[in-house]
Amino acid sequence: MGVQLTRFSDLGLRVLMYLTQRAGPSPVTNAEIASQFRVPHNHLVKVVHKLGRLGWVETQRGRNGGLRLGVDPTLLRLGRVVRALEGTTQLVDCQDPPCVLRQHCLLKGVLDAGLESFYEELDRHTLAAICESGTGAALLTLRRKYDAARA
Repeated sequence: MGVQLTRFSDLGLRVLMYLTQRAGPSPVTNAEIASQFRVPHNHLVKVVHKLGRLGWVETQRGRNGGLRLGVDPTLLRLGRVVRALEGTTQLVDCQDPPCVLRQHCLLKGVLDAGLESFYEELDRHTLAAICESGTGAALLTLRRKYDAARA
């Protein structure tokens, strides 16, 4: 098993990506995203709530309510997104429980440097950049299929 993002972060990234596509005639709803990505509605609500608190998603309640991107996708760096959604700044915690090697071990420093390199690489890319080309077309197709099925 390798290192991977939490399902929360994965879904948060997919929600942001989906919201970059503005082509639908109706607002994007939680139900639509849950259906499109085949995820539990209650899990999605938690993710959208967090994205809203971060200011990256705007929500409107009511009959004509829905979700929309609350930030310019050309300004939103992926490292920033993953840091905020993962909520962790280290891969290992040598303090709890206390590690007997912590006074002389180099592992934590190497892991911390690797994690920082990972975030630096993600920060080289914006939400807009990853939603271009084939990804953008796939997202747009998803949105159009959903709208056509509801029509």
